[in-house]
Amino acid sequence: MTIARLSLLGFTAIALLSSSCVDTSMQMGNQSAKTVATGGAAGSSTSGESSALEKCAEPLGTISLIENQSAGWYTVLTGEYKLPPTSNLLRLLIQQSNCFVVVERGAAGMNAMNRERDLQKSGEMRKGSNFGKGQMVSSDYGLSPEIVFSEDNTGGMSGAAGSLIGGVIGGHAGAIASTVGANTKTREASALLTMIDNRSSVQIAAAEGSASKTDIGGFGSVFGGAGNVAGGAGLGGYTNTPQGKVIAAAFMDAYNNIVRSLRNYKAQEVKGGLGKGGQLKVGN
Repeated sequence: MTIARLSLLGFTAIALLSSSCVDTSMQMGNQSAKTVATGGAAGSSTSGESSALEKCAEPLGTISLIENQSAGWYTVLTGEYKLPPTSNLLRLLIQQSNCFVVVERGAAGMNAMNRERDLQKSGEMRKGSNFGKGQMVSSDYGLSPEIVFSEDNTGGMSGAAGSLIGGVIGGHAGAIASTVGANTKTREASALLTMIDNRSSVQIAAAEGSASKTDIGGFGSVFGGAGNVAGGAGLGGYTNTPQGKVIAAAFMDAYNNIVRSLRNYKAQEVKGGLGKGGQLKVGN
């Protein structure tokens, strides 16, 4: 009976949903639709950023994103999860942190800039457009993201387990417990960020980040079918957090770890100078 008592406590709130109306109107800025990368940034001004994001009093330099689009993790990110490039997410986090000034080096952005310069050369732009040479800002550092591990069901309750709990509880509540239990998932992700000095090619910093989230699913199939409570259709879509949100949280964790490390940054030194033979000499 211990399982029954614990399960009934957990599913009391679920049963209450069956007697209430669900607001399906458009909600701009809805918290359930956000990732940890929220709000906006304009220059050094920010709004609506996550309180968990590490910040700097002043920028440490300029930085560009280096995304390996031929890597296996990138294929999974854009193909399986249908997510945009991680650089889009990281640009927002970096600017909001005020630790670096982001410069564009992505293919789409560079193509757009080159297109304007080509128009300038063709003579089609009006006078004073000023798209001449010598205006682009150099990138002091490069930041390379990588998803080390991403799984959308590492600790989900099996259908058998959900059925077992449902059988113990019994009745309508048991049916809810069985359906929801079988659709409960734990999503996890681990990310890695590597920071390179673009002038020397020396690695400045590296950090790992991780995140996990357990989602209770199956509401839509319990409340949304014919004969069930009106207004419940699609409720599962609001309660199932996408894997993208977990990946975003893992990257914020990694970025925060890099910022914390950089606060105490001390350059690595090699006797005789970097790249001049090192200390590990080989024999004759």
